[in-house]
Amino acid sequence: MNIVRSIIIVVLMLGVLASLHELGHFWVARLLKIKVYEVSLFVGPKLIRWKHKGVDFSIRLFPLGAYVRFNEVDEEGYVKQSEDPELLANQPRYKRLIVSLAGPFMNLLLGVLIFAGIFCVTGYVSPNIGNSVDGSQTAAVSTQYTAGDKIVKVNGVSVFSSYDLMFELDSDDNTQDMTLTLKSKETGKYYDITLSPIIRKRPMMLITVESMAEDSEHEGWLVHSVEPEQNGGHPVLKEGDYVTHVDGIYVEDKEFDEHMYSLTEGEIIVTFIRDGVTYNEPLIPEYVDVSNSRGIVLTQNFVHSPVDVFGAFGYAAKMPLTIAVLTVRGTKEIISGKVKAYNLVTGPIGITTMVNDVVKDERDTLAEKVYMLVMLSAIISIAIAFSNLLPIPGLDGIQIILIAVEMIIGRKLSDKAEGILTIVGFVLIVLLLIFAFISDILKIIFGY
Repeated sequence: MNIVRSIIIVVLMLGVLASLHELGHFWVARLLKIKVYEVSLFVGPKLIRWKHKGVDFSIRLFPLGAYVRFNEVDEEGYVKQSEDPELLANQPRYKRLIVSLAGPFMNLLLGVLIFAGIFCVTGYVSPNIGNSVDGSQTAAVSTQYTAGDKIVKVNGVSVFSSYDLMFELDSDDNTQDMTLTLKSKETGKYYDITLSPIIRKRPMMLITVESMAEDSEHEGWLVHSVEPEQNGGHPVLKEGDYVTHVDGIYVEDKEFDEHMYSLTEGEIIVTFIRDGVTYNEPLIPEYVDVSNSRGIVLTQNFVHSPVDVFGAFGYAAKMPLTIAVLTVRGTKEIISGKVKAYNLVTGPIGITTMVNDVVKDERDTLAEKVYMLVMLSAIISIAIAFSNLLPIPGLDGIQIILIAVEMIIGRKLSDKAEGILTIVGFVLIVLLLIFAFISDILKIIFGY
């Protein structure tokens, strides 16, 4: 039943976003006094129909899209040619361009408004640096910066929000120096600080684990997987074991990390439970170079006053830029081979899978699920805005390109040139749909 609910949520979400996109075209057209014949919210058989100021409005059965009709059609469905100056086709190019851009702008604005609403309710994390963490790299240079100053670059790469900042930090080799460019809250001046790591050895047991909850019948770590290279190629642990102690120290104790960092060579004694039996076995770990943490703490912001509301809206306005930046950086990682290509594109199946993961997670409260779904709708709305700018038939991008070319050359493109662009665009959209479908399937099979 979860998957059925997820499909319904995705269909409704995409239908509403598509309808608002078309209403953007409609509202701007009416503002520019351009004639509109029909506005259809959703598709399929008509459920409700009414007429207002010469426009036929309808709400249809299936929430799979929407459309606005700017032309009169004959009984056979062909567009009637007319010299009516109020028709979109007979408008100046700049007006046609504005109407074409109105749909993507509506989705962009909607995404920003949703993010702003979320930030007003839950607060948001800004890229402003907070107080240093003891023993971290920021602690070593704590006198060189002021808490509250804004991080604007990481190693020369601009960041606009905490999201693309965290992307840069996750992509960073923390065994190398990192340069942060900050903007002073007091003076507005820019300055750099350099975070230099302290390198030391740490023994790695080459396992992935999950910490057991307090109410579990077992303590310590549940082993999910073991690398074949463990213990020099002769693994001691296996999936399903519960690791409780290392060298007699409980793995959840505060002293555990300190003990592990104190080791530079030699074997360790691992205490684990397998099938109800406790074992104490020697294990030769793999010693690797690790650094102390960067210790970058960001500032949490909450809305308590009208001024804070403006701050939340200003931060939300940066989200489209952040999404665009992350897309470009993700593309670069694909080109460099760091990320699989199918992780960049997500189609309806992938969106349904993400929604289903949210819906079926029993650990989250209803409020948390609603929050994540609303956040996802904001991201999808902004993604729809960007994708509609692609020069593909059926999307606004092709009209924007054609109008832009007309404005440059000063005349309408020939039917042959438009036909070639339409064919190329059609091939592109088919390839994109196929790629999105395959990407979604591969994500389901191999994971994200």
